[in-house]
Amino acid sequence: MSEITAEQVAHLANLARIDLSSAEIDRLTIELGQIVDSVAKVAAVATPDVPATSHPMPLTNVFRDDVVVPSLTVDQALSGAPDRAGDKFRVPAILDEE
Repeated sequence: MSEITAEQVAHLANLARIDLSSAEIDRLTIELGQIVDSVAKVAAVATPDVPATSHPMPLTNVFRDDVVVPSLTVDQALSGAPDRAGDKFRVPAILDEE
């Protein structure tokens, strides 16, 4: 088991400005110790001959050609708008700016 102490957890919580109860510190001490131990196990088998991976399966992007197709006219697109200003939707202002 890793040597994570309750004092270290309390110190880290203080640095992060997180108020933890003593029960939370005790629980996190155990959990952080388990995390550090798990990382150490992975580091032990991740030798230089093991390639780094971000995904277990190779990823490929599927692209298609952009094709121009007929679209809505401005009037069709704005036909359901409650209010419009020319060729744009008109919405209530949310900031005190013009």
